[in-house]
Amino acid sequence: MKVLVIGGDGYCGWATALYLSNRGYEVGILDSLVRRHWDAQLCVETLTPIAPIQQRIQRWKDLTGKSIDLFVGDLTDYTFLSEAMHSFEPEAVVHFGEQRSAPFSMIDREHAVLTQVNNVVGTLNLLYVMRESFPDCHLVKLGTMGEYGTPNIDIEEGYITIEHNGRKDTLPYPKQPGSFYHLSKVHDSHNIHFACKIWGLRATDLNQGIVYGVLTDETGMDELLVNRLDYDGVFGTALNRFCIQAAVGHPLTVYGSGSQTRAMLDIRDTVRCVELAIATPANPGEFRVFNQFTEMFSIQDIALMIKGAGNALGLSVDIKSIDNPRVEAEEHYFNAKNTNLLDLGLQPHLLSDSLLDSLLNFSIKYKDRVDESQILPKVTWR
Repeated sequence: MKVLVIGGDGYCGWATALYLSNRGYEVGILDSLVRRHWDAQLCVETLTPIAPIQQRIQRWKDLTGKSIDLFVGDLTDYTFLSEAMHSFEPEAVVHFGEQRSAPFSMIDREHAVLTQVNNVVGTLNLLYVMRESFPDCHLVKLGTMGEYGTPNIDIEEGYITIEHNGRKDTLPYPKQPGSFYHLSKVHDSHNIHFACKIWGLRATDLNQGIVYGVLTDETGMDELLVNRLDYDGVFGTALNRFCIQAAVGHPLTVYGSGSQTRAMLDIRDTVRCVELAIATPANPGEFRVFNQFTEMFSIQDIALMIKGAGNALGLSVDIKSIDNPRVEAEEHYFNAKNTNLLDLGLQPHLLSDSLLDSLLNFSIKYKDRVDESQILPKVTWR
């Protein structure tokens, strides 16, 4: 099958593109490379040195004999997107091509607008290209568990059946997003759902939890294929960031009480979930939602696990609670369903001491690249 990975130069996208290529899919990457530009603007660097995308793709071909097509351009440029789609003619599109940081979207008005225009307009363009020329193409779109917020009831997978005043209906699950970034994902979900209903498109929305880890079988094959690993206050996510903080002797920065519970998964499960969605496409007219995570932890629990793993490696690890820069409930109920992908055959990589050891050792290897001035959060919601 021909699969176009939009955002294939990014953290999840690069791992997914290599995984699918290794599994025999014919893969194309479409990316504006703007993520590298944002790093430069913010004066931050990924922990791992990332080669230019052309060099990465060439190294993949040298090692495996497998080619990956590359289309460099902006998803919000409809003409470019249409030409790239017609050139590659995908049977499935995996859409990672969005600004994915909540703090980035909350920096100021400019960054909020950039996030929503990039994400919402880019996805709308893609939907129109599919309607006009690729109506049978299956869209696999990365959503986020952050669309749901922290409701005081169980979180279902996309839809909930409710009874009200004696009548019953199955409706999209209510959304309570926590940033302008998460709001853009909600807008995407509504737009895709609407497009499936009126045009008969087929789409799977992967509401993904927080991803951790850096190595897959493919990204670990060579130094030039290594994935990015972000630790800064804008793009860094909790578990990855904590491991890097432990490696350099910086206290693990827990926002507020640390009681916030989050859904999480290993990067190796991210790529497998995408393949499962591709291999069993949604039906025409169907907007299918999978909650893509394997475990749930509080932020404090994650910090304690990394402290224990770090101590076992001889590191001195402290945990420090800092003022929460976000506006969010810290004490809350959180119980989300995640059965659809398990039913399709996902065999999860659960968070273990060996995985934490691997990630900590990886962080130690590259710790000389850490800029400690970038670790603390600089963006506040208020």
